[in-house]
Amino acid sequence: MPSSHRRLGKDRMHTIYILSLHFVLALLAHSAPLPECSGKAGPLMDSQEFEKIVMASSSLVSKVRSDIEGVRKSCVPEAFKWDSPTQNLQYMKSVLGIPPSPILKSLSNDFTMELCLNHISEGLQLHQDLLTSIRDRISKPEKMTELLADIRDLLAQVVKMRELAQLGAGEQYGGSGLSAQLTEVYKVQAAAHITLDQLDSFSQHVFRSLRNIRTVAQAKPAASC
Repeated sequence: MPSSHRRLGKDRMHTIYILSLHFVLALLAHSAPLPECSGKAGPLMDSQEFEKIVMASSSLVSKVRSDIEGVRKSCVPEAFKWDSPTQNLQYMKSVLGIPPSPILKSLSNDFTMELCLNHISEGLQLHQDLLTSIRDRISKPEKMTELLADIRDLLAQVVKMRELAQLGAGEQYGGSGLSAQLTEVYKVQAAAHITLDQLDSFSQHVFRSLRNIRTVAQAKPAASC
């Protein structure tokens, strides 16, 4: 066979080999999974969906706060008052064993999104437990039931945030034991007054924390791995 024919055959085989190699590499690139971002804020998440849930949660917090006054009127008589507000308030909190709300702070390396959501969840479960105990002792529980439904919905939104951020399940609140302390009408009224005031304050902090979470989430582009 002439040498020119042999060269043409080799060149053709080389071209086929190169084309085959490119085809295989293209298939591998197409089928390979996309890498996820990881870091202090956790894995890559759907930021748009996360933002929607944060905004829905903020709306629920506002609804909880707007419900509180109506609940107060339904279970705490207008004549109910403290002779010495600060001292009596602290004393009754101690007598009834009402735990304080978890502390919420701005997000940082020491107070991460996971820790913040843990505290929000714990605080909501705490007030859910307290208000459920009080509802079972009052004559007009309808407004309280509506408030509890809003808290339940807000807790569900927190669970969704944790799932999207891939933070895992939070801890379940163990219970306050308040029900056993509500042996008199005055104690029920005092517990309602204290718990609603505390929930209102905690809700303000939750609203700020959600705004902080949204700001931090928006500042973390999905491509920054």
